[in-house]
Amino acid sequence: MGQQQQRSLKHEYELYVEREIEDYKDSIPRSAILSIGDEAVAELRKQEQTAFDELVLWHEVDKIITRRLRIPTYQTWRRRRLKLLAEYRRPEHWGLQVDGPLVRAIPPGNESHVLVTGERVSDSALYLAANGCTVTAVEEAADVVERVISAAEAVGLARKVNAFVSPLSAWSPDGPLTAVVCSPAAFAGLSDTDRARVIALLQSATLDGGVHLVETIVAGQTALTIDELRSQYRGWSISVEREDTAAPTFLARKGSA
Repeated sequence: MGQQQQRSLKHEYELYVEREIEDYKDSIPRSAILSIGDEAVAELRKQEQTAFDELVLWHEVDKIITRRLRIPTYQTWRRRRLKLLAEYRRPEHWGLQVDGPLVRAIPPGNESHVLVTGERVSDSALYLAANGCTVTAVEEAADVVERVISAAEAVGLARKVNAFVSPLSAWSPDGPLTAVVCSPAAFAGLSDTDRARVIALLQSATLDGGVHLVETIVAGQTALTIDELRSQYRGWSISVEREDTAAPTFLARKGSA
């Protein structure tokens, strides 16, 4: 592991400890904090440190709280973090097949900017972010967005994931995309005209060679059909990927203009 990444992990650990301590202080009454302060004074006097300022006192308070919360050491925290991040990188962890459409169509790398929306927004966003992609997650349900953000923060992927509480129809890209991953649910409730407008907007924002995947297509469903998608993606390279244990996925790749 590079020195820069080591420093980054150390900094993240320090922020984690600080957040845990502050959350604990916020959760208890002032009288309890004062009691911990008295305990800290007693500890400092045991150390024969009879003269100390407020900074030293609060440092001792934080040490006491750290022990009470059983906050892991940096090495233990780091080991758990790296293990969880490695698990996030595995397609199987998210119920994806190693040779599935999403895994094959969007290779790992820092150059990819992927929009994810629809039923599998959480799983797809975290898998892609763990594998180096910059991900924008768009979802109407605020609790789903909160889960994505929390899960990303837990493994240090917060800088890789931008999440918005919004219907897809009300959102627009603020930069070029290399891939779009969605499900028909993202288009539910939209008229034919609105669906066409949203798809056209995403197509125009997608770089040449970029891909759109509409996962778990069910032929004939109200929200979106394969025939409608074929019509919307004229001029793109199209395939319908079928897997043994999953519904087909519509995949379209944008050619050069």
